[in-house]
Amino acid sequence: MTLHLDDLRVRHLGECRYDSPLAEMLSTKQTSPHYVAEGDRVLLEDTVSMLAEHRLPPARVPSFEGAGPRRKIYFDPAGVTAGIVTCGGLCPGLNNVIRGLVQELAVHYRVKRILGFRNGLQGLTAEHRHDTVELTPARVRDIHKDGGTILGSSRGGQDAGEMVDSLVARGVDIMFVIGGDGGMRAATYLSDAIRARGLDIAVIGVPKTIDNDLPFTDQSFGFQSAFARATDFISSVSVEAASSPDGVGIVKLMGRHSGFIASYAALAANGADIVLIPEIPFAFEGPDGLLAHVEQRVRAKGYVVIVLAEGAGQDLLDQPGPHRNGRGTDASGNVKLGNVGELVKERIAAHLTAAGLAPTMRYIDPSYAIRSIAANAYDSVYCLRLAHAAVHAAMAGRTAAAVARWRRRFVHVPLSLMTSRRNQVDPHGDLWMSVLETTCQPAAFGTGPDREKVSTGFC
Repeated sequence: MTLHLDDLRVRHLGECRYDSPLAEMLSTKQTSPHYVAEGDRVLLEDTVSMLAEHRLPPARVPSFEGAGPRRKIYFDPAGVTAGIVTCGGLCPGLNNVIRGLVQELAVHYRVKRILGFRNGLQGLTAEHRHDTVELTPARVRDIHKDGGTILGSSRGGQDAGEMVDSLVARGVDIMFVIGGDGGMRAATYLSDAIRARGLDIAVIGVPKTIDNDLPFTDQSFGFQSAFARATDFISSVSVEAASSPDGVGIVKLMGRHSGFIASYAALAANGADIVLIPEIPFAFEGPDGLLAHVEQRVRAKGYVVIVLAEGAGQDLLDQPGPHRNGRGTDASGNVKLGNVGELVKERIAAHLTAAGLAPTMRYIDPSYAIRSIAANAYDSVYCLRLAHAAVHAAMAGRTAAAVARWRRRFVHVPLSLMTSRRNQVDPHGDLWMSVLETTCQPAAFGTGPDREKVSTGFC
């Protein structure tokens, strides 16, 4: 996907005429290694070779607008009503973002009215638009200590026109949408519908997903908390497997399309022998297949530990059998996944038994236990800073944009780009290389009609 400078520009509602309450703080600020001045931009790419390919002057190289407070703002804070909604599945840090938005709006910009729409985008429908919560600094003071979201959440698409009607009926000037790819798509539809009516309402997205699969962000908030919690389960299943004859420990983690949680958790726990992710197809059978490798590790080590992303091996579930994937979609339009963990467990148990071993199987699926926890210290800070950036963007009249951290700088990203592709583990990248080095597994398991013979691992 080739991007140009104009693809990365965010939309402005209009000229900023009001003095920002933070203007005095910004009077001497210039770009430094730790700050991006409001007139400066952050490069999309970060290697000399990639920049050279553009053959453009620096001012025309693809770049993002830096996030942060502006000297002049678009909205008069005294008359602003802000709305907040959380969408999709749970993620560590949702309450932190809500708290950060409310505190920044109320304390620094003196916004008097902040509404929390209940139960996701359902709260913007005609039936539920009055099911709101008045949010104040006092009300959100301690919510960061808890997982989940005080506003509730839901999946499913709502009519964009109906949602705009709700914003108009409630007098909302700024809408913050905290969500994953579905939430960012909804925010895009919402902002398009607002623009079509010529309304003066800003829509700012705060992207979240524990799968870490949203593009144009170094890392999604909540991801670090999620994979840190996952390491506890890997350590537990490792102890169980090591304490049992011919032990097999399997931990299935979230990761519908991307194997970031499985990869990072396996590296952090340093106890996995095999990591299976959606980006790397695998086969059960054959001398290079998963079953042969599992048997080899059990015979050599006495046990084996497997970390499995939920989206791995879905092609194997399309084949006839008791675990056949019935497909269908959920309320957000995502294809329903088959239970690859049960299939892997059963195939390994049957293979090891046929090979004369007596496997002790230990299988854990802690998906909901991982996403429902409170944010750790790192994510707590990250969420707060994202919230600050989101408020600054909205007050300065940016719209149809998300706030993200790119190359360790906070930036504004057009909402359309947040759903333009999916962030995935690169099979040729340094992260997967580290997984192979740590686990000593082959680069892939088995061969097939569309797969070349794979290289072995590093051990």
